[in-house]
Amino acid sequence: MTPNRRQFLNLVAGASAATVLSSTQSEVFASYPTPIAANSYNWFTFYGRDNKKWGEDLDACIADFAKTGLKAYEPSFNTPEEVAKLGPVLKKHQIAMPSVYVNSVLHKADEAAKSIASVLAIADEVKKLGTKIMVTNPTPIRWGGDEVKSDEELKLQAASLDKLGAALRQKGITLAYHTHDVEMKAGAREFHHMLLNTSPLNMSFCFDVHWVYRGSQNSQLAVFDVLKLYGKRVVELHIRQSVDGVWSETFGDGDIDYRRFAAELKKLKLQPHLVIEQCVEDKSPHTMDAVKAHVKDLAAIRDVFGGILG
Repeated sequence: MTPNRRQFLNLVAGASAATVLSSTQSEVFASYPTPIAANSYNWFTFYGRDNKKWGEDLDACIADFAKTGLKAYEPSFNTPEEVAKLGPVLKKHQIAMPSVYVNSVLHKADEAAKSIASVLAIADEVKKLGTKIMVTNPTPIRWGGDEVKSDEELKLQAASLDKLGAALRQKGITLAYHTHDVEMKAGAREFHHMLLNTSPLNMSFCFDVHWVYRGSQNSQLAVFDVLKLYGKRVVELHIRQSVDGVWSETFGDGDIDYRRFAAELKKLKLQPHLVIEQCVEDKSPHTMDAVKAHVKDLAAIRDVFGGILG
């Protein structure tokens, strides 16, 4: 049957989108496989409950990190100076930094340009250390609050993310959008608007699996729907497990079927950068320190995600 004009345009649009997604992945995955990493926030929570401060003595902290067998670290940066301070310590302990996390304020006209400039300044420094992915979670109206951004604020934020991603791409770095639970409120309008109104060439997706789960009122169904909708844009995973809604001390079986999740990634032929973010919260079990927990995490991640590891 000969397609009408509307059908033809839809077919062309679909083919163009597929080409863009494929191109995005080929650009990012050219540097893969990357070693399994762990995020700094895990260590902050583990150290905190033992009345220690992660990052206070960088050499001692990264020495602990190295004891786990992990070969890659995802820190959070606010300034270029912090990068310069951490770089020599990572080199000393032979720890790579393929990805970093940065904060940004992109929904306010008077702050977006300044925030983009700050992230780009950090990018110039992390690029020297081999970083390929910069993860950002645009700041909510209030951390821990229930407020949602206006439509105009969301439009500005999406445009700002696209602009930032394009600038980072010129530097050979991929921008990866990250969420917590607040972006899933009000029909997940913020979450969907960011991914539907940015170019896949300029912005990829860091899928923090458990925050999507928790933000969707502990819905595993939502996790797999998000993977189905946006899987082709996933370049990085933040991996955390819970048991009965509470973050477990180590990664393993629990509320989210990660074995099924890994199998779905394999079907999609995806090999995202894997970042352990197995944090602890108030009701989490307390039976071991950060080093022992991350040794267990690393072994479990290798087991569950072995099918997609390079």
